[in-house]
Amino acid sequence: MSALSDSGFEEDLHTSPAAASSVRLTSDLQECDYEESCFIIQRHNELQFLAQNCLARQPQITAEARSKLVSWLIAVHKQLKLSFESCCLAVNIMDRFLITTSVAADCFQLLGVTSLLIATKQVEVYSPRITQLLSLCCNSFSREQLCNLECLILLRLNFRLAAPTLAFFLDYFTSRTTGYQTDGAMDKMVTTQDRNVWKEPEKKWKWLACKVCELSLADYTFNKYMPSVIVLCAMKVAKDLLKTHSVQPTDNNAEYPTFEAQLLFQQCTEDLKLTQIMIFNFNRCSLSVV
Repeated sequence: MSALSDSGFEEDLHTSPAAASSVRLTSDLQECDYEESCFIIQRHNELQFLAQNCLARQPQITAEARSKLVSWLIAVHKQLKLSFESCCLAVNIMDRFLITTSVAADCFQLLGVTSLLIATKQVEVYSPRITQLLSLCCNSFSREQLCNLECLILLRLNFRLAAPTLAFFLDYFTSRTTGYQTDGAMDKMVTTQDRNVWKEPEKKWKWLACKVCELSLADYTFNKYMPSVIVLCAMKVAKDLLKTHSVQPTDNNAEYPTFEAQLLFQQCTEDLKLTQIMIFNFNRCSLSVV
């Protein structure tokens, strides 16, 4: 009988290959509140859902093509007013499917919208209509094609959809970090549509951290990093960009105490810093230099 729960969220909680690790995990959960328990479970499952080198066996799909499709999905999720969690989960579903199955270049966009549909069914209260998603693809695909691909994705992924995402860790870590104040150097660089978000120091820092996460989502370079590592590094980059002064509850490096893990954290931070210049023209709606 399968050890999976209905949601898949507590998968391998009691039946991990490393029995000692499972006992420790269960013991930790008993001492935590609900939110922290969710965090522990997601951290425990991160490596299992990591889609590293997902393009290694894709002869027709390049890193550039993936970047364009993910950037388009980010724009679509905003247009449809979906949560960032849906967008992140859609990319994870798409990348994990690419590990299992070769995809033709002319079907890559269909894979993107189908992954988004599956993600919204997992996350949102109401998912977009299929006709609405197909219209975004200029009706290049049929309803039957989308439904068939949806079934294939679910089968290839064994219905394992509760993946740890950037959105989850971003929400968790930012909710536990308070006291941020900015020097106002970037206030005049924000476009009109983002003024409301930019009014409060706490919101502007979280907003910029989310933008950095969006950049990493579209960049194939960051597929080798676990979501929690990317989020912690994105928070550091956002803090440096805004020249913030803060009182943080914990040191970011404390989440990864080993020397190798700290090196990984530093490498991810440097990779994010290399993409900082992209923030100023990201989808022409993030920041605009005057």
